[in-house]
Amino acid sequence: MAFLAGVLPLLLATATILTIPLSSTLSLLILTPLALADCECGYLSTIGELLPNSHAPSHQQHHALFTDLIESDFTKLVPEGEGEATIAANTDWVRQEFNLSDQRARGKYGEMFAVENVDAAGKEEEDKGLKLVVRASVVEDMVPVAEIDTRRLDMYWGTFRASMKMTKERGTCSAFFWYFNDTQEIDMEFLSKDFDKSNDSYPVNLVLQSREAVLNGYDSAATSNFVKAYLPFDPTEGFHEYRIDYLPGRVYFYVDGGLLGKIEGEAVPSSAGHLILQHWSNGNGLWSGGPPGRDAGFVVRYVKAYFNSSREERQRDWENRCRYPGAEGAVCMVPDVLPTNGTAGEWFFMERGNMTNNQTVWRSEGGRGEGRKRLSGWVVLGVVVWFML
Repeated sequence: MAFLAGVLPLLLATATILTIPLSSTLSLLILTPLALADCECGYLSTIGELLPNSHAPSHQQHHALFTDLIESDFTKLVPEGEGEATIAANTDWVRQEFNLSDQRARGKYGEMFAVENVDAAGKEEEDKGLKLVVRASVVEDMVPVAEIDTRRLDMYWGTFRASMKMTKERGTCSAFFWYFNDTQEIDMEFLSKDFDKSNDSYPVNLVLQSREAVLNGYDSAATSNFVKAYLPFDPTEGFHEYRIDYLPGRVYFYVDGGLLGKIEGEAVPSSAGHLILQHWSNGNGLWSGGPPGRDAGFVVRYVKAYFNSSREERQRDWENRCRYPGAEGAVCMVPDVLPTNGTAGEWFFMERGNMTNNQTVWRSEGGRGEGRKRLSGWVVLGVVVWFML
């Protein structure tokens, strides 16, 4: 770890990638002071095809170190007008309000994104979390739909995780995705009309929206950057963790820690971006179908994002606080939700009492996290520190 103390600042300046055996660094450990706060050097996450399981020896597992986090426990939200911990008061997320014509939406109907369609599930409802609603009624040739975005726009490489339960109503698209622009986008999309209980078929569409898709009339399914995977369960019956690992030149998709698919190549984004949760319908029978026969709710329990910032200011903050990477608690291991164990989904770093300053963490009782500033843009610069155990 002492080796890392000299290397990591250099990486931030050069935006290079380091691959080293962790066993090699163990011999370089030196006695260092205690960390001033937990996680001051970042968050170590498993990445790639070899997440922990009985068939993957620990020496084959790969890890990446990320410097920043956003954690949102939506189960603690209350509906508007019922307390202070509302989604409107959340400092990490912004509900969206805009209209798309049928031509822009590329469907039979346009889409009307409205903030009232994003709210905490009511107290009388079984599912606690953030609810994104698609309305059954069409208004002025538009379907009322829902979207919420992270305020931060500087997510450059990272692991992004969301616990979600899909709607039972046919005719909507539920989406969890990372976005920079229409040619740099990483999607997990769930079409409720395609869920079929009769044969236990529950597909999820893994998509890179790329220049190739734009040239194909925005038909990503006709490109090499599209994977249709199948879930081993009914996603409308319970919550599961869906995950995207965005890494240089490759993207991995998972559910409950199990690999669903991988996409590599030039279509993988190379910019910083942000996260979006979306629930929509436009009547296009080739994709969302709909609108639904009844109001349809898509519920999200949490989002956890561990990533590197493209902002030079954030990189300097990390470099200044990460003085002793070998100190106990300086690097925090991100617990993985696994097919046989979902308890890690209940773990949040933001609930630890000694978290490092200058991290972006929303707390219902404290509001804005230390070090937050409204972003006006970003610098395309990032770093991933890789480990091979």
